[in-house]
Amino acid sequence: MKVLITGSSSGIGEAVAKEFLGKGHEVIGFDKNPASLEDPHYTHYQIDLKEKGKFPLLEGIDIIVNNAGEQNGDDDIDNNLKTAINVTEKYAFHKGIKSVLFNASASATSGFEFPQYVASKAGIVGYMRNVAVRLAKFGATANSLSLGGVITSSNSIVMDDPKAWDEIMKVTPLKKWMSLDEVAAWVYFLTVTNRSMSGEDILIDNGEYRLNSTFVWPENKK
Repeated sequence: MKVLITGSSSGIGEAVAKEFLGKGHEVIGFDKNPASLEDPHYTHYQIDLKEKGKFPLLEGIDIIVNNAGEQNGDDDIDNNLKTAINVTEKYAFHKGIKSVLFNASASATSGFEFPQYVASKAGIVGYMRNVAVRLAKFGATANSLSLGGVITSSNSIVMDDPKAWDEIMKVTPLKKWMSLDEVAAWVYFLTVTNRSMSGEDILIDNGEYRLNSTFVWPENKK
């Protein structure tokens, strides 16, 4: 299949591109930075996703993974939400489409983190459901992943700070963050294996939001 991945030059996007390439798919990458992958089945476009008028003409896209974005920038809504809308409206709505996936965030559910970032990711979840409704006539799915902590260089500011990391682990029941390989496996499952779930936001945060509660009771008392 032909897979379009945004933000493909690093982090989650690069890991997802490698996952699809490793399984024999053709991958097209969009990123503001140069390509980080060399593969005969990978085509890279260095592009600003806010400039939708400069998008290349691409036909036969089967899967779209809207991953590109930033955290706590000056224009998170433009870079996270509007770019996902631009890409999806340009390439998703045709008879051959199989799946569209959005990289949202656990903050879209919890409300934590930075104001514009939270708003952009919550907007992605709402837009994803609109896309799911419109894609249904093609038999295609649209879902979003709302990830908690992921082990990636963009999170090094807290991963490399022992005090901050200890505080994070105190409120993370499974005492870990996701690896990039695990994220890529989820993306592949939701876009290729899954054919029946659509319009859903999948929260994966090692239990931080759903399981983070405290029950206090004296020991040895029933």
